[in-house]
Amino acid sequence: MKKVKISDAVVRRLPIYLRFLTELHNQKIKTVSSASLGQKLDMNPAQIRKDLAYFGEFGQKGVGYDVDFLIDKIRNILKLNQQIYVALVGAGNLGRALCNYNMYLKDNMKIVAVFDAGDSKIGERINDLIVQPMAELRQTIAERAIRIGIITVPADEAPTVAKQFADAGVEAILNFAPVKIRLPKEIRVHNADFTTELQSLAFYLDE
Repeated sequence: MKKVKISDAVVRRLPIYLRFLTELHNQKIKTVSSASLGQKLDMNPAQIRKDLAYFGEFGQKGVGYDVDFLIDKIRNILKLNQQIYVALVGAGNLGRALCNYNMYLKDNMKIVAVFDAGDSKIGERINDLIVQPMAELRQTIAERAIRIGIITVPADEAPTVAKQFADAGVEAILNFAPVKIRLPKEIRVHNADFTTELQSLAFYLDE
């Protein structure tokens, strides 16, 4: 792998490539060109080639990419070749939906623990998960080697939860609360703000 800084934009495109390549694999398609990838994904083929070239030379001129080989390489790049455990805080409607979606995940990234501060939710079962009290967060993260946290709590509670995750040793957080999370730079935070996305979509509506 080249020792260059990889932009966030490149990293965020890799799962898109992986998802489409997996579809090709399921269709028993063995090879694919960057032109075909670009057409299907509505992307510039040169951009696809450039993105992949950051990590190595995976294609063959005149042939394209071996689908299974490229799937394996992208999974390795994204560290999906190892088991990655995830914890979620906030067993409300969104949190429950994410835990339910967990059943359909085929990759090695799984939500293995769910927590909530509300006494009424403690002990509830969400598929194969039992809602735990926040007091058990640190111990559970240590015991289960959990590396990623998901926040689905109200905005005013999110910073506190984020700090608890950080103090417990998680390395990255996906935040669904509409609030800015400030943590040490070594902890990666991605924000999924539904409100902002919906409001920005409104700009494109016909008047």
